[in-house]
Amino acid sequence: MAAPPSPELHLHHLRAIQILGNGAMGTVFLVHNLLTDPSANFPFALKVVEKLSPEAKLDADRRARWEVAVLERLNQKPHPFLPSVIGSFETEQILAWAIPFCPGGDLNVLRHRQMDRVFSPAVIRFYLAEIVCALQHLHSMGIVYRDLKPENILIQHSGHVTLTDFDLSRTLAPKSLKSLILSSELPEILPEVNKHHRKLTRLFPTMSRDKTHVKLKKAKSARVSPMTRKNNVSFSNGERSNSFVGTEEYVAPEVVRGDGHEFAVDWWALGILSYEMLYGTTPFRGKNRKDTFGRILMMPPKFTGKPTPLTDLITKLLEKEPTHRLGYTGGACEIQEHPFFSGLKWDLLTEVLRPPFLPSRDDDRVLTANPGGINITEYFQKLRQLPSPLDSPSREDYGYNASLTEF
Repeated sequence: MAAPPSPELHLHHLRAIQILGNGAMGTVFLVHNLLTDPSANFPFALKVVEKLSPEAKLDADRRARWEVAVLERLNQKPHPFLPSVIGSFETEQILAWAIPFCPGGDLNVLRHRQMDRVFSPAVIRFYLAEIVCALQHLHSMGIVYRDLKPENILIQHSGHVTLTDFDLSRTLAPKSLKSLILSSELPEILPEVNKHHRKLTRLFPTMSRDKTHVKLKKAKSARVSPMTRKNNVSFSNGERSNSFVGTEEYVAPEVVRGDGHEFAVDWWALGILSYEMLYGTTPFRGKNRKDTFGRILMMPPKFTGKPTPLTDLITKLLEKEPTHRLGYTGGACEIQEHPFFSGLKWDLLTEVLRPPFLPSRDDDRVLTANPGGINITEYFQKLRQLPSPLDSPSREDYGYNASLTEF
């Protein structure tokens, strides 16, 4: 049953059911439209930035508007593993935009649901394949994502992934012989999953569903907040990007060195993500930020057991020199041709109707959490009166990362 078409969004037409995430930049609410969906059969996520708060006046406000611009551009060219923007609006107090709700939470939550808190190689292959396709689509539009991590990979109703949080993305011109040019424009995305029933085993003959689905405790992460170097976020033209952005344990060596960076930072992050999915931890995590960055620059990733196609893929993605990194020269095609993906039918990914994990009915418990609803305006008024950010609702719920912490 398809969701009804949404008219232009207005704050007084929206009822907030639950808080999905909360952080320094803003808050993500689960909402429904009282006019078109009074029974809340088709809730969606509403990301809200308070324009009057000090932290939103400059950088957060600019990032929020940038994300809306990216999403609007992505709407022009739909892709199954990237989001759409349902609508946006602003008042004197807030800037808000609506995106589809993903009831499966994020990849970090999903990993913590596994008995051993890691994924099997076959499950990793499925999710990596969809993420590679999403990044390929972004790169073809000239968008470098720059914030790939488990918390930004959400699980849709269908069980397929979608990337979220594009405020740290930038646009680059396609590679030329001379340089990569940074621009302030963007292009494409959204899904129409083929309704023909395709078993996952058609694409992944070795896939096994031997993971036990256990009750989830809230997944904790010590590194969910992106980091930026203040006064160095550029939206203007120039060669490459010299902004220092990303999540500490996912930052590429060239970013740490301040060499300037381009699309290859996303392939580095894919290597970190692959490692974390396999081992349950990132490869270069140190005692503090300085130690972590030192390890990123100097240490090779450590593996256990015999070499496998997956460890070989990770090794090639975690090449310190970006020009030697898998994906640098040929983009996503180089990665798709790696032996780890041997036999995978890339053109049939969207037709898989039984991915490794599907959101269960338990994931809909959020819909009944606040039967009386939440007044968004009052919420921000009360939030300003709180003595400490620790008193605000958790931002880890259901994988919607609304925070942008600067260091």
